[in-house]
Amino acid sequence: MKNSGSDTTHFGYQKVSTTEKTSRVGAVFDSVAHRYDLMNDLMSFGIHRWWKHQVVTLANIKPHYQVLDLAGGTGDFTARLAPKIKSPGHIVLSDINQAMLVQGRDRLLDEGHLNQITFVQANAECLPFANHSFDRIIMAFGLRNVTHKENALNNISRILKPGGQALILEFSKPVLPVLEKLYDTYSFNVIPKLGEWICHDRESYQYLVESIRMHPDQDTLKSMMTEAGFEDCNYLNFTGGVVALHRGFKY
Repeated sequence: MKNSGSDTTHFGYQKVSTTEKTSRVGAVFDSVAHRYDLMNDLMSFGIHRWWKHQVVTLANIKPHYQVLDLAGGTGDFTARLAPKIKSPGHIVLSDINQAMLVQGRDRLLDEGHLNQITFVQANAECLPFANHSFDRIIMAFGLRNVTHKENALNNISRILKPGGQALILEFSKPVLPVLEKLYDTYSFNVIPKLGEWICHDRESYQYLVESIRMHPDQDTLKSMMTEAGFEDCNYLNFTGGVVALHRGFKY
């Protein structure tokens, strides 16, 4: 998170200017976009598919809903949501990174999911959507890369319709010390090596591992969502808190 009263923030374990973080995160995803989905399968042993299935189930999507897949990158969530949406329902797949968005567009085109889908390149901190635009907003594994997370949460709250729900899936803090130790050992010793072998980019995956540790824990993020105007905020831990799903409502 941004340091109070400062124009510096964290890029992994490094302290950098807020402007530099935005450009460096962009470079990370430019580098990994072409192997992003494969790496997700390898890093999580495929468990990310179960996490995402749970999110889609809890989102309770209706055919007429307006849905935003924010920081949706390669379109994994949009592909899961698309069969549930019928006209006048619509999905917006949005990501700040062009390379990731191109991967998502091409993937959805190949899978025949382009009906009722719009692609928007946008920064989560300053979303170009009108107030009260979406019934559901899903942000998966994107919030930790945002420089000013409070700005993103405020924007999500602003564009959510009354009666809507925001669902934020993100890596979090394991609830058992023994699990946290095992997870740290795996993360720091295996994931960067996988990045080097599969993407020829160890540094980007070293950043991704570090960024998880700098991300707010479950209760801190819940409080941030409440401050952003969400109501009845809650979270569910998946895989012992390795990942958490935060939900916030708007009435």
